[in-house]
Amino acid sequence: MFPELFLPLVKYFSGFNIFQYITFRSAYAAMTALLVSFVFGRPLIRKLQRLKAGQEVREDGPETHLVKSGTPTMGGLLILISVTIATLLWQDLNNPYTWLLLFSMIAFGGIGFVDDYLKIFRKSSDGMHARVKFIGQTVVALIIVVLLYIYGNEHTTLLYIPFFKHAVLDMSYFYIPFGVVLLVGTSNAVNLTDGLDGLAIGLVVLVGITFAILTYITGRMDYSEYLQIPYLAGTGELTILTLALVGASIGFLWFNSHPAEVFMGDTGSLAIGGVIGVLALVLKKEILLIVIGGVFVLEALSVIIQVVSYKLRGKRVFKMAPLHHHFELKGWAESKVVIRFWILGTLFTILSLSTLKIQ
Repeated sequence: MFPELFLPLVKYFSGFNIFQYITFRSAYAAMTALLVSFVFGRPLIRKLQRLKAGQEVREDGPETHLVKSGTPTMGGLLILISVTIATLLWQDLNNPYTWLLLFSMIAFGGIGFVDDYLKIFRKSSDGMHARVKFIGQTVVALIIVVLLYIYGNEHTTLLYIPFFKHAVLDMSYFYIPFGVVLLVGTSNAVNLTDGLDGLAIGLVVLVGITFAILTYITGRMDYSEYLQIPYLAGTGELTILTLALVGASIGFLWFNSHPAEVFMGDTGSLAIGGVIGVLALVLKKEILLIVIGGVFVLEALSVIIQVVSYKLRGKRVFKMAPLHHHFELKGWAESKVVIRFWILGTLFTILSLSTLKIQ
C-alpha cells in the first residue's frame, strides 16, 4: 500500500523516493510485524484463554509435557495477522507473487485452524481426520502449483540443484505433482517439528532470513548474474513478506519461549510450511530447500522411518518420533533439545548459502 500511496508524490517531495527501495520496505515490514505481534500477542492469549482454547497433550508423549495441557493454542493466528498487515502495508500490491504467498499462507493456515478447532472442541489431541486434512492440503497445493505452471516463466518447470550452474532437467507436466508433493511435505514437516517450546518458530526465523537473502539476490539481475543463478523478475518483492515472517516469528517467540504461554498450533505451522514451500518453488530452490530446512527434513524423516520400521519389522528405530521427542526420552532437557536443534538449523542455513558460490 505504501509504495502505491507515496511514490506518486515523489514529484512533490523527493524524500518519498525511499519507498521504491526493497531494503527499506523489508526492514520496516519486519519491524511492523514484530510490533503487531507485541501489541496483539497478550490480548490474543487472553482471548484464547477465555475461549478455553487449550492444547490437549498426547498421553503417550514425554511425561514432562503433561503440565502443558491447557496452554492456549491457535497462536498461529498472531503470525498470520502480523505478516498479512505488514505485507499489505509495505509490499507492492501489483506484484502477483504478493497475492500468491498470502493466499498460500491463509489457505494452509485455514486448514490448520479447522484442525485446531476440532482438537479444542473434542478435547483431544486428535483433530481433523488425517485423510481429510491431507486432501485439503493437496487441493490447496494443487491450486498454487497450477497457477505457477500457467502463469510462470521460462524457469518454472526447470529443476536446479546445488553446485550446478544450469538446470539439470525440464520436468514439464511432472512439475505439477512434484510441486504438490513439495508443498504438502514442507507444510507437514514444519507441523511435525512444532512439538517443543520455541523449537519450530526459532527454526523459522533462520529459514526466513535465508529466504530473504535468496529472494533479494534472485530478484536483482546484477547479483544473480554474478552468482550465476536464475534471475527471476519480481521475486525481490518477496523479501518484504519473508522478513515480515521473520519479524512476526520473533514476536511470537516472545510468547512461545519456554515455558510457552501459547502454541502456534496447526494454524501457524501449516501456514508457515506452506509459505516456505511456495518460496522454494518460486525461487527455483526446491532441492536446496532440503538443506535450508534441514532440521524440518530430519524431523519428517524420523517419523517416516519410525512408521516404516514398525510396520515392516515390528520394531521402532527411535524411542519416539518426531526426533525431538527421541532426545527428550534419552534424558535431554527440553531447552537443551531446542537450542541444539537451533544450532543445527544455523549450520544448515550457512551451508545452503555457501552453495550459491560453489558452482
